[in-house]
Amino acid sequence: MPRDSYHHGNLKQALVDATVRLVEDKGPLAFTLAEAARLAGVSPAAPYRHFAGRDQLLEEVARQGFLDFADRLEAAFDRGRPAALSAFVRMGQAYLAFARDKPGFYMAMFESGLSISGNAELSAAADRAQSVLVDAARALSARLPADRRPPATMVANHLWALSHGVVELFARGRPGGRSPESADEMLESGALIYLRGLGVIGAEG
Repeated sequence: MPRDSYHHGNLKQALVDATVRLVEDKGPLAFTLAEAARLAGVSPAAPYRHFAGRDQLLEEVARQGFLDFADRLEAAFDRGRPAALSAFVRMGQAYLAFARDKPGFYMAMFESGLSISGNAELSAAADRAQSVLVDAARALSARLPADRRPPATMVANHLWALSHGVVELFARGRPGGRSPESADEMLESGALIYLRGLGVIGAEG
């Protein structure tokens, strides 16, 4: 029987958790708000206490996902210790691990067609994740003369796009790509080739 007797805040999180499961099972575009309510064990009207509609619920899933994602990237980077390159490689591993471990959140973040810029809290969470990548890119270029350093945001965005491509083709059981290398190896080798091409790391890197 549906139950609406949640303490303050629990209903919202129960709906988020239910949505994550639905996204994992059906994808980010193939579920309804009523299904999320049913899975959370509440009446069809209950979600409207917190969310104006399905997209707003998906935005909250994506927001929580970006916060977790940023935490993982920050922990992996660890202020660039012991070296910026090894810290960066750890970030790539953390990126792929997040996509594998949290597919419902990942799909809500990147595959749901949400307008991130239309939600201030979601936009702030996404910007925080990107800022970790920008900091890492800046640390990688720090040894170069200032006039030879590539724009940190450009490098971060290129490497984010590369990471996303590896996830889509080679991770999460996707059949679209075939490679004798693992997804982690694909991402690391691609990132190193790119960074060498920019002159950010030497041939020995």
